[in-house]
Amino acid sequence: MERNDSLKTGGGSDPAAGFSSGQGTSVERLAGGREFDLIRRFYAGQPLSPRADVRLGAGDDCAVVAGDGIVLSLDLSVEGVHFRRDWLKPFEIGYRATTASLSDLAAMAARPIGVLVSVAAHENDADDFAVELMRGVTAAVSAVGGVLLGGDLTRSLGPLVVDVVSVGEASSPITRSGALPGDEVWVTGQLGGSGAAVEKMLAGEAPEVSALERFRAPAARVAEARWLAETGCLTAMLDLSDGLGGDAGHLASASGVSVHIESKLLPIHAAARASGSMGNALRLALSGGEDYEICLTARTGCLQNHVDAFQDRFGIPLTRVGRVEAGEGAFLLDDNSQRRPLAGGFQHFRAEQ
Repeated sequence: MERNDSLKTGGGSDPAAGFSSGQGTSVERLAGGREFDLIRRFYAGQPLSPRADVRLGAGDDCAVVAGDGIVLSLDLSVEGVHFRRDWLKPFEIGYRATTASLSDLAAMAARPIGVLVSVAAHENDADDFAVELMRGVTAAVSAVGGVLLGGDLTRSLGPLVVDVVSVGEASSPITRSGALPGDEVWVTGQLGGSGAAVEKMLAGEAPEVSALERFRAPAARVAEARWLAETGCLTAMLDLSDGLGGDAGHLASASGVSVHIESKLLPIHAAARASGSMGNALRLALSGGEDYEICLTARTGCLQNHVDAFQDRFGIPLTRVGRVEAGEGAFLLDDNSQRRPLAGGFQHFRAEQ
């Protein structure tokens, strides 16, 4: 059996084989060979001027960053589970995988520093495909003010795997555990657009254009979350990667409270509303997943005064969707104020029924 660790960069036994990125050194110092030539293409055209928060970068075994309260998050994307090649271009695969990780920084109102990206690719993809994928990674992290800090490249005999670690700074991070009874529950943007696109594609139909865009190029709400945190109103926050139905339950559990979502208040994406019955639209909004919007709790009445300014600045809605009460669990209130437990969002491993 051929050993795979000889294909690594930035973590193997060879101290010259790093693909830890950044702004302090240069990948041009890597040795020759197809693998390292490909890595150099990943960084082509990227500025190498120093940043205060990146002390050492490309071409060494580790990146060295500086900050007040370093926050880290990791998100794994696997072909056939998180994406399909017939749905996404290589650039979009890299962009989506990176956004999924950066969204966790947004959830804590963190300032992004950069990302570390590990790619396991088939040998047939070790050319323009991989370069385009990494171009998508770079575009996503650049969009929120971060840089490519490095990663790992190896050959895969199976599916394509993209693993992204996001690195940021948050001296006063907002967590899931601060919600209190009496708080209001809010969400950014619209819900269910990405889920509506996936539903259409699974059925072999063309999705509505804006819904497809929500799936192919989601936004990490980093600037929005940091702006909201500066209002001083927020008590807890998390991102909506698996759907509000499940993520509201995570917030309730972490804070030791109950969360009550009102169905009539939900900002449901137009494509989800047009997907069939209102029941199906509600399902997509609550459990479609991959919206990457922000769910937050705020002290009663505090955030309402900031809604217009938020919407003017970011061009997306900010909507109160429920309230926090004493107790435990997450619940949905229908139009008649009848309460039922919220179904969980997406899970990779479900118990057999």
